Amino acid sequence: MSRTTLPPTLLRSSLSRRAALLGALALPLAACSAGGSDDAGSDGGGTGSSASDGATDAVDTATLSLADAWVKAVESGMSGLFGTLSNASSSAVTLVGAASSAAGMVQLHETNADGSGGMSMKEREGGFAIPAGGELRLEPGGDHIMLMDLTAPLLAGDAVDVTLHFAGGAELPVTATVKDFAGAQENYSPSDGSDE
Repeated sequence: MSRTTLPPTLLRSSLSRRAALLGALALPLAACSAGGSDDAGSDGGGTGSSASDGATDAVDTATLSLADAWVKAVESGMSGLFGTLSNASSSAVTLVGAASSAAGMVQLHETNADGSGGMSMKEREGGFAIPAGGELRLEPGGDHIMLMDLTAPLLAGDAVDVTLHFAGGAELPVTATVKDFAGAQENYSPSDGSDE
Protein backbone atom coordinates (compact mmCIF):
# COMPACT_ATOMS: atom_id res chain seq x y z
CA MET A 1 0.00 0.00 0.00
CA SER A 2 1.50 3.31 -0.97
CA ARG A 3 1.12 6.47 1.02
CA THR A 4 0.67 9.86 -0.60
CA THR A 5 2.15 12.90 1.07
CA LEU A 6 0.63 16.29 0.27
CA PRO A 7 2.73 19.41 -0.11
CA PRO A 8 2.49 21.71 2.96
CA THR A 9 0.32 24.32 1.16
CA LEU A 10 -2.26 21.72 0.09
CA LEU A 11 -2.20 20.13 3.54
CA ARG A 12 -2.97 23.50 5.23
CA SER A 13 -5.71 24.22 2.69
CA SER A 14 -7.28 20.80 3.25
CA LEU A 15 -7.17 21.22 7.04
CA SER A 16 -8.65 24.73 6.80
CA ARG A 17 -11.58 23.44 4.75
CA ARG A 18 -12.20 20.62 7.23
CA ALA A 19 -12.12 23.03 10.17
CA ALA A 20 -14.53 25.39 8.39
CA LEU A 21 -16.87 22.49 7.59
CA LEU A 22 -16.85 21.22 11.19
CA GLY A 23 -17.47 24.75 12.46
CA ALA A 24 -20.40 25.20 10.09
CA LEU A 25 -21.91 21.90 11.24
CA ALA A 26 -21.47 22.78 14.92
CA LEU A 27 -23.41 26.09 14.70
CA PRO A 28 -26.85 24.57 13.98
CA LEU A 29 -26.30 22.01 16.74
CA ALA A 30 -25.43 24.74 19.22
CA ALA A 31 -28.48 26.74 18.13
CA CYS A 32 -30.75 23.71 18.65
CA SER A 33 -29.53 23.03 22.16
CA ALA A 34 -29.68 26.71 23.12
CA GLY A 35 -33.24 26.99 21.77
CA GLY A 36 -34.48 23.90 23.61
CA SER A 37 -35.26 25.71 26.84
CA ASP A 38 -37.21 28.44 24.99
CA ASP A 39 -39.33 25.80 23.26
CA ALA A 40 -40.21 24.09 26.53
CA GLY A 41 -41.25 27.38 28.10
CA SER A 42 -43.47 28.44 25.21
CA ASP A 43 -45.03 25.04 24.55
CA GLY A 44 -46.20 24.47 28.11
CA GLY A 45 -48.31 21.49 27.14
CA GLY A 46 -45.62 19.16 25.83
CA THR A 47 -47.83 18.43 22.84
CA GLY A 48 -45.34 17.97 20.07
CA SER A 49 -41.76 17.00 19.49
CA SER A 50 -39.66 14.74 21.61
CA ALA A 51 -37.34 17.67 22.33
CA SER A 52 -40.11 19.61 24.07
CA ASP A 53 -41.33 16.44 25.81
CA GLY A 54 -37.87 15.85 27.24
CA ALA A 55 -37.64 19.44 28.41
CA THR A 56 -41.11 19.19 29.97
CA ASP A 57 -40.13 16.00 31.83
CA ALA A 58 -37.02 17.65 33.29
CA VAL A 59 -38.93 20.77 34.38
CA ASP A 60 -41.89 18.87 35.87
CA THR A 61 -39.92 16.46 37.99
CA ALA A 62 -37.67 19.18 39.34
CA THR A 63 -40.36 21.76 40.12
CA LEU A 64 -43.40 19.78 41.26
CA SER A 65 -44.11 18.63 44.81
CA LEU A 66 -47.01 17.27 46.84
CA ALA A 67 -46.92 18.64 50.39
CA ASP A 68 -48.79 17.12 53.35
CA ALA A 69 -49.82 14.07 51.29
CA TRP A 70 -52.28 11.81 53.11
CA VAL A 71 -54.84 9.09 52.39
CA LYS A 72 -58.02 8.36 54.33
CA ALA A 73 -57.88 5.09 56.33
CA VAL A 74 -60.42 2.49 55.12
CA GLU A 75 -60.88 -1.28 55.39
CA SER A 76 -61.81 -1.82 51.73
CA GLY A 77 -63.35 -0.28 48.63
CA MET A 78 -61.94 3.16 47.89
CA SER A 79 -60.20 6.11 49.48
CA GLY A 80 -58.87 9.53 48.55
CA LEU A 81 -55.38 11.04 48.28
CA PHE A 82 -55.11 14.63 49.49
CA GLY A 83 -52.43 17.32 49.86
CA THR A 84 -51.19 20.46 48.13
CA LEU A 85 -49.62 20.00 44.70
CA SER A 86 -47.24 22.88 43.88
CA ASN A 87 -45.81 23.89 40.51
CA ALA A 88 -42.71 26.08 40.94
CA SER A 89 -41.95 26.18 37.19
CA SER A 90 -42.57 29.09 34.82
CA SER A 91 -45.05 27.01 32.76
CA ALA A 92 -48.48 25.63 33.57
CA VAL A 93 -48.70 21.84 33.91
CA THR A 94 -51.65 19.45 33.84
CA LEU A 95 -52.08 16.48 36.15
CA VAL A 96 -53.69 13.86 33.89
CA GLY A 97 -53.66 10.70 36.01
CA ALA A 98 -52.06 8.59 38.71
CA ALA A 99 -51.23 4.98 39.57
CA SER A 100 -50.63 3.02 42.78
CA SER A 101 -50.00 -0.60 43.66
CA ALA A 102 -52.44 -0.06 46.56
CA ALA A 103 -55.38 0.29 44.14
CA GLY A 104 -56.67 -1.52 41.08
CA MET A 105 -57.78 1.82 39.60
CA VAL A 106 -56.85 5.44 40.30
CA GLN A 107 -58.86 8.42 39.03
CA LEU A 108 -58.79 12.20 39.31
CA HIS A 109 -62.05 13.36 40.92
CA GLU A 110 -63.94 16.59 41.45
CA THR A 111 -66.76 17.11 43.94
CA ASN A 112 -69.90 19.12 43.15
CA ALA A 113 -73.33 19.74 44.68
CA ASP A 114 -75.67 16.94 43.58
CA GLY A 115 -78.88 18.99 43.57
CA SER A 116 -80.36 17.30 46.66
CA GLY A 117 -78.32 19.14 49.24
CA GLY A 118 -75.49 16.60 49.19
CA MET A 119 -72.21 16.36 47.40
CA SER A 120 -71.34 14.01 44.58
CA MET A 121 -67.93 13.21 43.15
CA LYS A 122 -67.12 12.18 39.60
CA GLU A 123 -64.09 11.64 37.43
CA ARG A 124 -62.50 14.87 36.19
CA GLU A 125 -62.20 14.83 32.40
CA GLY A 126 -59.02 16.46 31.06
CA GLY A 127 -57.18 16.50 34.37
CA PHE A 128 -56.27 19.36 36.68
CA ALA A 129 -54.32 22.38 35.38
CA ILE A 130 -51.78 23.86 37.79
CA PRO A 131 -50.65 27.35 36.79
CA ALA A 132 -47.03 28.45 36.68
CA GLY A 133 -45.96 29.27 40.23
CA GLY A 134 -49.33 28.03 41.50
CA GLU A 135 -50.80 25.15 43.43
CA LEU A 136 -53.70 22.72 43.45
CA ARG A 137 -55.32 21.80 46.76
CA LEU A 138 -56.46 18.18 46.87
CA GLU A 139 -58.92 18.01 49.75
CA PRO A 140 -61.97 16.19 51.07
CA GLY A 141 -65.09 17.72 49.55
CA GLY A 142 -63.07 19.14 46.65
CA ASP A 143 -60.63 17.99 43.99
CA HIS A 144 -58.79 14.81 44.95
CA ILE A 145 -57.22 11.60 43.66
CA MET A 146 -59.44 8.54 44.14
CA LEU A 147 -57.86 5.17 44.96
CA MET A 148 -60.39 2.52 43.90
CA ASP A 149 -60.53 -1.28 44.11
CA LEU A 150 -58.07 -1.27 47.01
CA THR A 151 -55.76 -4.28 47.16
CA ALA A 152 -55.59 -4.30 50.99
CA PRO A 153 -56.91 -2.31 53.96
CA LEU A 154 -55.37 1.14 54.43
CA LEU A 155 -54.65 1.47 58.14
CA ALA A 156 -53.67 4.63 60.00
CA GLY A 157 -49.90 4.99 59.99
CA ASP A 158 -49.39 3.03 56.75
CA ALA A 159 -47.59 4.62 53.81
CA VAL A 160 -49.04 4.55 50.28
CA ASP A 161 -46.89 5.07 47.20
CA VAL A 162 -48.57 6.86 44.29
CA THR A 163 -47.12 8.01 40.96
CA LEU A 164 -48.66 11.20 39.54
CA HIS A 165 -48.76 11.50 35.73
CA PHE A 166 -48.56 14.84 33.92
CA ALA A 167 -49.22 15.91 30.33
CA GLY A 168 -46.01 15.51 28.36
CA GLY A 169 -45.09 12.25 30.10
CA ALA A 170 -43.57 13.53 33.35
CA GLU A 171 -44.10 11.40 36.46
CA LEU A 172 -43.82 12.37 40.12
CA PRO A 173 -43.60 9.57 42.71
CA VAL A 174 -45.06 10.53 46.10
CA THR A 175 -45.60 8.77 49.41
CA ALA A 176 -48.70 9.57 51.47
CA THR A 177 -49.39 8.74 55.10
CA VAL A 178 -52.68 6.99 55.91
CA LYS A 179 -54.77 8.89 58.49
CA ASP A 180 -58.10 8.35 60.26
CA PHE A 181 -60.65 10.85 58.93
CA ALA A 182 -64.42 10.88 59.58
CA GLY A 183 -65.33 13.16 56.67
CA ALA A 184 -65.19 12.66 52.90
CA GLN A 185 -68.47 10.73 52.75
CA GLU A 186 -69.47 12.04 49.30
CA ASN A 187 -71.37 9.82 46.87
CA TYR A 188 -69.56 8.52 43.81
CA SER A 189 -71.23 9.18 40.43
CA PRO A 190 -69.32 7.13 37.86
CA SER A 191 -69.40 8.65 34.40
CA ASP A 192 -70.35 5.33 32.78
CA GLY A 193 -73.59 5.09 34.76
CA SER A 194 -72.67 1.88 36.59
CA ASP A 195 -73.52 1.52 40.27
CA GLU A 196 -70.36 1.40 42.39
